[in-house]
Amino acid sequence: MKNLAAVCLAMLLCAGEAMADAIVRSQAMFADTIAEYYVEDNHLRLELEIGINDVAAFRNLLPDALYQRLGYDETPLKERLSKFATEDMPVLADGKKLVGRFTSIGPATRPLRDQITGEVLPTPEDEETVVIRATIVFPFDERPESLTLVAPRETGMANIGFVLYHKGVAVNDYRYLSSGNTVNLDWQDAWYSSFPERSMRRQYYSPMTGFIYVEPYEVRKEIIVRPADIQRYVDLGLAGATTIPAERHDEIKEKIVEFLSDHFPVKIDGESVEGSVARVNFLRRSLRSSVVVDNQDLELLPATVGVIYVFPTDGLPQTVEMEWDLFNDKTPTIPAATVDQAGPLPVILEPDFSTLRWENFLKFPELPTLTNIQKPPTVLQSVAGWGRWLMLALSIVLLAGLLRSLFTKRTLSVPLLSFSLSALAITVVFFHQHRQVAMNDERLTQLVGDLLHNVYRAFDYRGEEVIYDVLEKSVSGELLTEIYLETQKGLELANQGGARVKVKTTEVNNAELRNRDGNRLTIESDWKVSGSVGHWGHIHQRTNGYRANLEISVIDGVWKLTGLEILEEQRL
Repeated sequence: MKNLAAVCLAMLLCAGEAMADAIVRSQAMFADTIAEYYVEDNHLRLELEIGINDVAAFRNLLPDALYQRLGYDETPLKERLSKFATEDMPVLADGKKLVGRFTSIGPATRPLRDQITGEVLPTPEDEETVVIRATIVFPFDERPESLTLVAPRETGMANIGFVLYHKGVAVNDYRYLSSGNTVNLDWQDAWYSSFPERSMRRQYYSPMTGFIYVEPYEVRKEIIVRPADIQRYVDLGLAGATTIPAERHDEIKEKIVEFLSDHFPVKIDGESVEGSVARVNFLRRSLRSSVVVDNQDLELLPATVGVIYVFPTDGLPQTVEMEWDLFNDKTPTIPAATVDQAGPLPVILEPDFSTLRWENFLKFPELPTLTNIQKPPTVLQSVAGWGRWLMLALSIVLLAGLLRSLFTKRTLSVPLLSFSLSALAITVVFFHQHRQVAMNDERLTQLVGDLLHNVYRAFDYRGEEVIYDVLEKSVSGELLTEIYLETQKGLELANQGGARVKVKTTEVNNAELRNRDGNRLTIESDWKVSGSVGHWGHIHQRTNGYRANLEISVIDGVWKLTGLEILEEQRL
């Protein structure tokens, strides 16, 4: 019976995503050649993956035998490597070329990369691609203010996707490399290193951001900050640190929450409101998701903390406002967004436009509603189930007797006629009543769909007592407590800050009656559940398919779910 909780939990595991930020999609991570630049305190390291289509442009890296076999001159590899690092693909520090040295070069397998984030994924054997991998180190004695990256030209154009990291912080998302891309380096805080071109700016460039999520019965304020920036306002004990040890997470989160309690006030329908802190987590943010990384050592510079505040409401409000009151020279503008059933609406906040405002422009808001479950058979309808055949047989016998009397005695027996017509009338009524409640496939499908709809919809409400009461309308017995406790836990995504999924649709494909014992039905059914969860600026879509045996019984005059056995689960 407890498997229904597993259904609610498992539906969270299959995802598609939408973002509250305007994502700039790039295919640069799938370029023929990938260049990854790593800037450290005294050197830059360039790691290359050179695809076969770009070999001509990178021919100076080829072994002598292969180089000459392709029809080029007899210039030895040593000279060609030096030329590559200084002429083909040099790096300039404050306008002066750095001297590079190769630490490795040779064939390798290209890793599979995520189509959104560019993160390395496990590579199936049948998708392995051979590339030339090379590593070049460019030392520098003094920290440069800027570095200029150059792509090959004299040897031919190449299709190069690149990303640059400064002290572990990604300065840009994957973009295409062209000659003359200059990055300005902030050696005090690498988070603020940047390319001057807006198109080269990484998606999550801001150290702070805010979101307002508006749902029926609940408004959420979500604030994401970087501890390194909060250190500017309040002492978190991070001065001079390079990492945040796991054992200090709770202390730092507590100080951040205390600091934020005096900022970003919220009004709902014009009234100032105080929310409660629902969740506080260290996060690792990517273009695809934000994942909780609590209780592990973290690098200070890219570390972020997310705080979620909850404001209960009576239904859907008309307006929600959040005032952003933290601006400085490092954060003159703040990316923010409001999110409702229609999707995200991103805005940029600044000192003269500091209010993040949501207005209810929803024409057809989706409010949590329960479906009226079809009523179980009445006493008359139950009797009609088996009585219709008895009355049909009796009607046939009486009509036969009436006809025999008519043909043999040439007289019509009035009492017998009366009994025959009465029996025939009752037979018609019984068949009609049975047809009203007959559990054919259509009615079974509707009954299963309505019960599942109400179970999932119960968790759209807020407050333990309310959810329990709503759930009790469709579930009974031991299953009620198990579903409430397990589903309450299962609807929260632990690895993404405990955000709760909201079921959108439940679609029953078919339902077949396997057994009937009085008012207890055993039905085999399969259905799809689709839902979404919004948090940390992302909206994730979930869809799962199930096949199960459901036990549905009449309890206190209504159909309720009393048992469930999952037979098959499939991610869709």
